[in-house]
Amino acid sequence: MGAAMFGYDSAFIGGALTLPSFQKRFGLESAHGTKLANLKANIVSTFQAGAFFGAILVYPVTEKFGRRLTLLLCGLLFNLGAIAQLASSGHVGAIYAGRVLTGLAVGASSLIIPVYISESSPPAIRGRLVGLFECFLQVSQVIGFWMNYGVSLHVPKTLDKQWQIPFSFQVVPASLLVILMFFQPESPRWLVKAGKADQARRNLSRLRQLPLDHEYISWEINTAQRQIEAENSLGANRSVWAKVQQAFTLPGNRQRLLIGMALMLLQNMSGINALNYYSPAIFAAIGFSGTDVSLLATGVFGLVKATTTLILMLFLIDRLGRRRAMLIGSCGGIVAMYYLGGYTAQSHSFTSEHVPKDGGAYIAILMVYLFAFFYALSWNGVPWVFCSEVFPTAIRSVCLVFTTCSQWLAQFIIVYSTPYMMTNITYGTFLLFGTSLVVGIVFIYLFFPETKGLLLEEMDILFSQRGPATAKRRETDRIIQDRRNDGHAQAVVAEKRDEKTDPMIHVEAV
Repeated sequence: MGAAMFGYDSAFIGGALTLPSFQKRFGLESAHGTKLANLKANIVSTFQAGAFFGAILVYPVTEKFGRRLTLLLCGLLFNLGAIAQLASSGHVGAIYAGRVLTGLAVGASSLIIPVYISESSPPAIRGRLVGLFECFLQVSQVIGFWMNYGVSLHVPKTLDKQWQIPFSFQVVPASLLVILMFFQPESPRWLVKAGKADQARRNLSRLRQLPLDHEYISWEINTAQRQIEAENSLGANRSVWAKVQQAFTLPGNRQRLLIGMALMLLQNMSGINALNYYSPAIFAAIGFSGTDVSLLATGVFGLVKATTTLILMLFLIDRLGRRRAMLIGSCGGIVAMYYLGGYTAQSHSFTSEHVPKDGGAYIAILMVYLFAFFYALSWNGVPWVFCSEVFPTAIRSVCLVFTTCSQWLAQFIIVYSTPYMMTNITYGTFLLFGTSLVVGIVFIYLFFPETKGLLLEEMDILFSQRGPATAKRRETDRIIQDRRNDGHAQAVVAEKRDEKTDPMIHVEAV
């Protein structure tokens, strides 16, 4: 439900801005040029501004008060923001305030939820359960896109109800988050870390549906205690400032952190959030004007992106590899963005009121969907996967704060500037996004090593190597293979020695 808060809010707002009832109520109908761009930018981007600070402020709160209580507060805060927007009654300032509150809640919850799931899940299915976060996010985005299309068809544009319905639906996932989290237990791992081992055992017994004294419960509690002791020995209990210093001063850590932050920046520079938040306006700029037409095209865009993301996460991410997926996706995105830039420049669709619906226009629509496909295959999920798997345990939480804040800051920049770019540089908007993907390919090729199939301790080997990304992975594979060969040789020697002293050792081992 926290993922649904995030996904729905990011999808519905762009279409809501095009609804005639919303434009009339909040003065967008009479605004033009820079004034209209300013209103759109402020309404949308205040959400990202709130999310940026939410991701920063939540860290000390969740460390002190736990995951469950913090998520309950996130749901309540999101509902306050949604109610403020509904009660705005034409005052755009109330919309701004409400979106700041919903942004704070989403920025905080987007950091906590994957942690809570991973800390509460059985190890065997932990990855799949964390992956549900991305799945629900994509599904809720589809709901947000199609919600606007539904009200534009079935609710008269003269009624405020037309814009109030999509705005009011925000309270559904947030309310469900509060209600359902009320019945959920606190993270057992957080309880162990807080010195509440008995409560952790009771919560784990409930989650696993096993007796308190079951050997599996004891094993998982003991494993968590050993892991926390190991993390503390590596510096996990140090001050936040000491962790920040460790992240930026050690070359291997600094390299990982800078790559993660750069991936988040380039992810947004690809243009995806311009399409997420302003897709109806972008479809209109291509020449498909009319609220119903642009909202329908936006709904199909959401379906393409969601379907491709689900396929990637469920079937391809560990087969195709992170690096290959990023390179393939970037190439496809470049073709799509450069075509859109060239078409809008030739057709003058940004400035002309009568753009012919010829073959070029329909290819432009296809290119938007093609971009959604290639983006979902690469930039949509891979940066998040990379950041979740490469950081050392002792500083992982602090590094994730930096990468998550980079994501929200980059979103804010793109979402705020897109209306101005579409007004002032028109077709250059698409050329900028396409060129950013060219930069992304160069960056991936030179600096982004393949991390597929590596254990956490092997990440340290990978990022201690010098040279371009491909050379790093080759050298890492060689070192790992040498160590395995040495370990196998030592095991054979030990086995032969043990067989001479006690042949039953070999039998038991087999």
